Amino acid sequence: MASRAFRVGLTGGIASGKSTAAKFFGALGVPILDSDQIARDVVEPGQPPLERLVERFGRGILTADGHLDRPALRNIVFSDPKARADLESLTHPAIGAALEARSASAGGPYQILVIPLLVEKGLSSHVDRVLVVDCDEALQIRRLTQRDGSTPEQAQAILNAQAGRATRLKVADDIIVNDADMSAVQKQVAALHARYLELAHQPGT
Repeated sequence: MASRAFRVGLTGGIASGKSTAAKFFGALGVPILDSDQIARDVVEPGQPPLERLVERFGRGILTADGHLDRPALRNIVFSDPKARADLESLTHPAIGAALEARSASAGGPYQILVIPLLVEKGLSSHVDRVLVVDCDEALQIRRLTQRDGSTPEQAQAILNAQAGRATRLKVADDIIVNDADMSAVQKQVAALHARYLELAHQPGT
């Protein structure tokens, strides 16, 4: 474990700007490991997690060409806590294993692990620092309605299903405030990049 790369867990609420921050870190040559992308990869056709999901939820969760029909699965688990727990137990071990494997081979001066549910799932022990991208909830709702066409009520329901802003900030080692333009985020990323390079080269990290 001691020989693995220094890892920063990047998290934040929906529409807070995680992808934007990750993109700026990536432009600086930092490997970006996105747990959402890995979650999509492990349920590709032929992967064991997809077969297990079909056993549990039936073939109705597949598209005509055998891919996972995400909206269909989302409709099943959204209002059924037991179904959601089953979904997580069938996919999260594979996601975690794939994340560790990619981290081990990614190298880099340090790594950014984008984990939207880091706080909700208590995963802060898997990283060396927790970086939260933060903005006002009203701004999140505005971005969601513009980006996804959600109604304000739908956007609020999505926010309510996630960890609260105060809960996330309590876990944060570092914070990027994303309530202005992209150049403000880029400046904060540049400052954090310098800090993380320092931390990654300290003895014992």
